[in-house]
Amino acid sequence: MAESTFRIVFMGTGDIAMPSFSSLLGNGVVALVTQPDKPVGRKQILTPPEIKNLALSHNIPVLQPEKARDEGFLSELAALQPDVIVVMAYGQILSQALLDIPRVACINLHASLLPKFRGAACIQAAIDAGDSHTGITVMHVVKALDAGDIILKKEIKIGEQETGGELHDRLAELAPSALTEALEQLKNGTASRTPQDESEVSYISKLMREHGEIDWSMSAEALERRVRAYHPWPGTSTSFTDKKGRSRRLKIFPPVIVNGKSSEKPGEVRIDEDGKLIVSCGEGCLILGEVQPDGSRRMSADDFLKGNVLEAGTVLGA
Repeated sequence: MAESTFRIVFMGTGDIAMPSFSSLLGNGVVALVTQPDKPVGRKQILTPPEIKNLALSHNIPVLQPEKARDEGFLSELAALQPDVIVVMAYGQILSQALLDIPRVACINLHASLLPKFRGAACIQAAIDAGDSHTGITVMHVVKALDAGDIILKKEIKIGEQETGGELHDRLAELAPSALTEALEQLKNGTASRTPQDESEVSYISKLMREHGEIDWSMSAEALERRVRAYHPWPGTSTSFTDKKGRSRRLKIFPPVIVNGKSSEKPGEVRIDEDGKLIVSCGEGCLILGEVQPDGSRRMSADDFLKGNVLEAGTVLGA
């Protein structure tokens, strides 16, 4: 990144923010603001965000307010005299008092081509919708969710077999170049403020694990995209009844293959002559690749069938 004359405060928590924060090390960043350390795992060990460890390893001061609107934190932030605040995957709503602190701008890096897919699950949404492209949007931050004027966009093509996790990582690597360009434009006074077209706005809420429950009435093509989009989080799963009459969970992993037409009802299982596990959908069928029944390891669908835990005619999700 070109040397910056700005004093920059970076606000970020998620892994997607790491490359952008790294690009600022030695280039004007004076502090990191991130979420408080959180208990992790069965032993609930207090664990810092990885980005905090990176900052401390470069002697960058770290602020971790419980709430970004707290007056004490706002005073600390103002004392840093930032020219620009850069926000990416921070995880809290920012107050107008905070937005007024930087001398030049408070900007956000958002992982969609705004105004499409405002909100938290924008990466998964692009795959789930069948979009061919997505990208990084750099915008001015306003109090309304992802509604600020756009400075610039960087676009990439979504791979035909790409998962949400893979796209997340590629967008993380794309973001620093978008940030560099935006900071240069702000420094030179050439940054645009293009209002978002409100007629094209769409929202996507935060995904929870229950959103990964498969609805077999959807088309096979739509479910194929969803299985990819929701990997690794929140994942996709369905239920089945085993031979002992117990209802169990079955995680489904990408890739799954769209396969022809179906005369069976949605969710009904059949096994082809090659021993492949095929599930009927609202339109078409899916051949499952890897699965994981609860209480067991991840395995191929073929191995799952060899265990005789599922029979043709079983209806998943019933």
